[in-house]
Amino acid sequence: MATSQRKFTASDPIADLLTRIRNACKADHESLTLPSAKAKVAIVKVLEAEGFIGGFEIIEEPPQPLLRIDLKYDEERRPAISGLKRISKPGLRIYTGATNIPRVMGGVGASVLSTSQGMMTGSQAYRRRLGGEVICHIW
Repeated sequence: MATSQRKFTASDPIADLLTRIRNACKADHESLTLPSAKAKVAIVKVLEAEGFIGGFEIIEEPPQPLLRIDLKYDEERRPAISGLKRISKPGLRIYTGATNIPRVMGGVGASVLSTSQGMMTGSQAYRRRLGGEVICHIW
C-alpha cells in the first residue's frame, strides 16, 4: 500500500493539510496527494487564488476522493510558501472581528478565515466587513 494511500484519521485534518504542504515544500516535491474534504478544498482554493500554490485537482477515487496539490516554486527553486502556521485549533478556537483581523508579515502573507460566507483571506474578510475563525497564517 502506497504511503499516501494509508488509512489515517487525523484529529485535526486542517493541521494535517498544512503539515503535508510544509513538508512537501521542504522536500522539493512537485505535488502532494492527500484525502479530500470540503474544508481542505476551501483552504486550497484560497491558497491558489493568492498565488501560493500552482493549482489543485480533486481525484474521484473510491473509497474517498483525493486532493492533489501542485506546489509552486520560483526560478531558483525556492517554494512560494515559506511558512504556514495553524492558528485556531480544535482545543482552542480563535475568532476575530472584522476590525481586528491579523496582518501576516506586514501584509506580505495572508491569513485564512472561515466566515459565514465561506473561507477567504483576511483582506477579503476586512473588505466585506466580516469576522470569523482564524484558520491559519501563510507567508
